[in-house]
Amino acid sequence: MVHRMHTMHTIFMVCTVASAIVAAGFAGGTAQAQVDAAALRAKLMTLDEPEEALTPTAAKETLLAAGAGREPQPIVLAGRINAKGMEPFLENKASFVLLEIPADDHAGKAGHDADNCPFCKKRSANAPMVAVQFVGSDGKVLPLDARKLFGVQKGQEVVVSGKAVFDPKLSIPVIQLTADSIHVRKPVAKK
Repeated sequence: MVHRMHTMHTIFMVCTVASAIVAAGFAGGTAQAQVDAAALRAKLMTLDEPEEALTPTAAKETLLAAGAGREPQPIVLAGRINAKGMEPFLENKASFVLLEIPADDHAGKAGHDADNCPFCKKRSANAPMVAVQFVGSDGKVLPLDARKLFGVQKGQEVVVSGKAVFDPKLSIPVIQLTADSIHVRKPVAKK
């Protein structure tokens, strides 16, 4: 019964996040022919990791202190590309979902799967998801798949900078981040 309730809760969360992304205008796009992928990559990707990156949980607290739901606030955030059991990428969009990076030693061991680890699941249950989007000068999401544009994949750690809002009235915690740069962390060999 508990597993069934958890599954129903997860399905509800997925639907709510998808609705929040669409409501925030993440479904818009620019004509594919007008986008120069190499120029965008050079403009948006940074070789050096930005300093003082926050976790999604710390970012949520910072945004709440700044006045939730008001004007977007500048933020630097580190997270892992993932989406609590669903696909973290939007097809053909420069958009993805980030989750909290597991912070303790057990998460760094070979074969560890945060999606199926009861300790990681419990810790991340209250951590917000981060809906990241990269937009063009027209304010619409860039019509290039983030996997191709940035060479990223599910499970990879990134640091993104941009402007974010957090609305505590949403049924699940989601930070909406319009990013202006991304740093892809090099994978660390697991012990």
